[in-house]
Amino acid sequence: MGHDDEGPVAADALERVSWALRRTEWAVQGVKEQRLRSLGMVAAHYSLLISVHSEPGLTGAELARRLNVTPQAVASLVARLEDRGQLRRRPHPRHRHVQELHLTDAGREALRLADAVVAEIEQQIAEKLGPEDTARLTALLGQVADAVREA
Repeated sequence: MGHDDEGPVAADALERVSWALRRTEWAVQGVKEQRLRSLGMVAAHYSLLISVHSEPGLTGAELARRLNVTPQAVASLVARLEDRGQLRRRPHPRHRHVQELHLTDAGREALRLADAVVAEIEQQIAEKLGPEDTARLTALLGQVADAVREA
């Protein structure tokens, strides 16, 4: 596990947990993007819709923090989903210049269809791993997130 003096990275660099997580993320995101495209949606739309569904009234700034993207990226996504009639803005009750985000009926329907696609991907993973390994992986990933936050 020592550092390779001949190269810029350790010999085991591609076997690290963080690299395995990244490869997994690329694989899952790629399948999500491909399958959601049939609904005229990208994974970022799904992430935004499910976030607003789970916390109605989120602001663009709050969404940007939750999704780990820039406020400009959120503003662009919000505008696109608002144009599609899936999202609406409402004035914040206490801050006139802040807009809260809420799903419309069309947004809830789009989310329902998209979530069915994501659930199929989850089912594919669960079938491959089995219920025990699926539960264990989920728990381990939570521990990884906690370990990184604590660092």
